[in-house]
Order: sequence, then C-alpha cells, then structure tokens
Amino acid sequence: ALPISLLHAGGYCSLAIDTETEAVLGAALGFPARDASLPGGVYLHSHMAAAMPGMQDRGIGTALKRHQREWALAEGIPVVAWTFDPLVQRNAYLNLVRLGVRVPRFYPDFYGVMTDAINAGDRTDRLLAWWEVGSDRAGEAATGQLQPVPEAEARASGAVDLVKIDSHGVPALCASPRRGGTYLIALPADIVALRSKDRDLALSWRMAVREALAESYAQGLEVDAITVSGSFVVRPAKEK
Repeated sequence: ALPISLLHAGGYCSLAIDTETEAVLGAALGFPARDASLPGGVYLHSHMAAAMPGMQDRGIGTALKRHQREWALAEGIPVVAWTFDPLVQRNAYLNLVRLGVRVPRFYPDFYGVMTDAINAGDRTDRLLAWWEVGSDRAGEAATGQLQPVPEAEARASGAVDLVKIDSHGVPALCASPRRGGTYLIALPADIVALRSKDRDLALSWRMAVREALAESYAQGLEVDAITVSGSFVVRPAKEK
C-alpha cells in the first residue's frame, strides 16, 4: 500500500529486478518536500535506497539513484536530498563520486539512538546529501568524470589533516579548522564491521569525526570530495 500511496501523491518508488529470475534486488522510494528557495518550491526527499542483503557492491544502489535522477529531471524537480552516516565510507563514495552531490549540512545525532541492526545503538550523526540533478557536477558523475582525489594531490594543494590515527590505532582531532582552509578527515574502512568487533574504537571514530565536521561546518566549510584512501576533503562552501 505504501508504494501506491507514494506514487498517487506524486512521490517516487522504484525496484531493481533481476530480468531472468524476477527477484527483487533493491528498491528506492521518496516523497515531495518543500523548500521555498527552489524553483517551484519542491524537491524530492529520498527516504530509502538500498540493495537487498548480499547484493551490495554490485552497482544496484548506483543504478537506483541514477534512475531517481532521470525521474526527477523528467518531473522538473531540481533537487533530490537525503541524509547519510559520515562514517560509512562506501555510502560517502557513492554520493560524492558516483552521484555528484553537494554536502551543505552536518547534523549531530540526527535521529537520536537507533537500535536496529545497521546502527546498533550508535549515535546517528548525518550529513545532508543535496543532489542538484541538473547540475554540471551531477552530469559529470553520471558519465564517470568525477573521481576520488589522490591524497598526495590534496596535501600538495595545501590540505591539512584534521583527524589522524595515533600509535595505538585510535583516531583523534589533531588540528582546528579555519575559515578558507582545506582539510582532510580520515574515515574508518568499515564502521559497520568495527561496531561488532570493537564498540569503544567505533565510538572513538564517531566522536573524532563528529568534532572535525562540526568545527568545519561552523567555519563555513563543507565536505566536497573523498580521497582514494577514504578521507573526506573539506573545503570552503560554494555559493548555490
């Protein structure tokens, strides 16, 4: 009933289906939301886009989101938006490289504590993905022109580390961001696996990255890219 209601109300719903077995591989859904600054005052809030268990890393999520972009373009909707966990490196790569989103906001503990299998009681810090579907950046991502940044290249252009891992393997904030600067924020390789193995270390990552992001956004910076080794590149926010 929910997909039919969404579609009837002008929302979005799609399925990724195996053409041979007709098995559902993934799904996406979203609903209209309001922002008076946009043409028409409406954008699509993408509430969910996910592959079925065991189907991750097969390009299904990318395919679902690109279909969502084509739908939004056809409907005259300028932006698709959603939130994502900054510690989930795989999602950050999808959003920044494969889709070409902007990341204009950081929300500490957005949902409060969630005890589902994915969040496992962790804090629910979130970044806002603001996907301007008709932008040059989204178009470049769709044609594979956006790529992760080599870390050496970022440092050569003046990027400074905000989060580093100490000799005991614990991440910590190691600098204070300043307005106008460019910074690197290291991320864990797999926070979902880490939560199940070492909750204290997972929490250390959460708090270090939270502090780095909160201070960066307070200085007018935003996440703009991700490096090959999996660090956020934080730069001065661009004007819309």
